Amino acid sequence: MLWQSGGWTYGVLANHLWSYAGDSSRTRINNTFVQPFVSYTTKDAWTFSLNSESTYNWVAGTWSVPVNGTIAKLLKFGDQPVQIGGGLRYWLASPDNSGPKGLGARMFVTFLFPKK
Repeated sequence: MLWQSGGWTYGVLANHLWSYAGDSSRTRINNTFVQPFVSYTTKDAWTFSLNSESTYNWVAGTWSVPVNGTIAKLLKFGDQPVQIGGGLRYWLASPDNSGPKGLGARMFVTFLFPKK
């Protein structure tokens, strides 16, 4: 689901994966993924975003909950629009025996191909 209004974009992506057949010796999968997000884009093409990419493992009973804050700028290289950005990620929760912890960083470059 996605809504846009006056520079704001907000919504949620969600899915659920589970195993239901196949080799019984394989690890069972039963995970819910939820990604709520909100972003604001200024008139001069800066975008400020906040989201989470949370997963709940129903088999293990554990959450993975990173929260991401990013800043991006839309630029043009010739006729090619490109979004360049970066941000911080903090793990609010992750499984005790595995997975990332604490603070992290991310950088990204996204080539855009608008329909002409």
